Amino acid sequence: MNFGELITAMVTPFDKDGKIDFNAAEILISHLLENGSDSILLGGTTGESPTLTDAEKFELFKFGVDKFGSKTKIIAGTGSYSTEHSIRLSQSACKAGVNCLLLVAPYYNKPSQTGLYEHFAAVANSVDLPVILYNVPSRTSCNISAKTCIKLSKIKNIVGVKEAGSDFKQIAEIIRDTGEDFFIYSGNDGDTLPMLSLGAHGVISVASHLVGGYIKEMIKSFKRGNIAESARLHNWLLDIFYGIFIATNPVPVKAALNFAGINVGGTRLPLTDMEQDELEVFKKILKKYNLMKVD
Repeated sequence: MNFGELITAMVTPFDKDGKIDFNAAEILISHLLENGSDSILLGGTTGESPTLTDAEKFELFKFGVDKFGSKTKIIAGTGSYSTEHSIRLSQSACKAGVNCLLLVAPYYNKPSQTGLYEHFAAVANSVDLPVILYNVPSRTSCNISAKTCIKLSKIKNIVGVKEAGSDFKQIAEIIRDTGEDFFIYSGNDGDTLPMLSLGAHGVISVASHLVGGYIKEMIKSFKRGNIAESARLHNWLLDIFYGIFIATNPVPVKAALNFAGINVGGTRLPLTDMEQDELEVFKKILKKYNLMKVD
């Protein structure tokens, strides 16, 4: 049930025609594994899941399993605003052979806490795979409360939560009142060290596309008791942690990968390239971390 301390929520590479570029995906996954990632999340928000068809998601999940299943664990993003659709996607991901599912809170619908519980319980009970919940109120317009998360943790195959709400009281309550076999992951790179101090396990990261080795060392330093070194790395990485959200994710991180010489293409509409003023600021951040290989 342990998927490691550093999971990368991977972008989905596209070719010039806007199709999934599987050759680029293979290069990118190899890069991520060489730079600290323990597991790979495919088809999450950073992977532009709302613009991927179900057939594309299945193909992406199967590709990850077939190419890298012997080297890492593949986590599939299968949550949506429809419980029935989430069940269908989750069962399809099971057939593809993935190791775990990530289920985002149903967005747009704004369900009650009872609705959230019933949704996640229905999806988890429809599969045999481990499930990680994903709480990201800024994206979904609803919050999985601590009470609901704790209740859900008692379902056998719900094994963790990616918590991106930045509500540290709520996070502390979840850590306090769930078992040791329930893993709490930071959903924001900038929250990782503060959450580790409360007892979180690790991070499901976007910045790890670019600075995965440093993030891994930050986590390891903290867990070895070298708090000063962990804090130094956290503080040094702040500009990249927040810079990659200068525009809507994953627009900046895709641009950064392209500048770093790892070609992942652009984004699908409705996402578009950064504005020129955003791009100029972002390039300065990338230069600070020596990530500009291609101008």
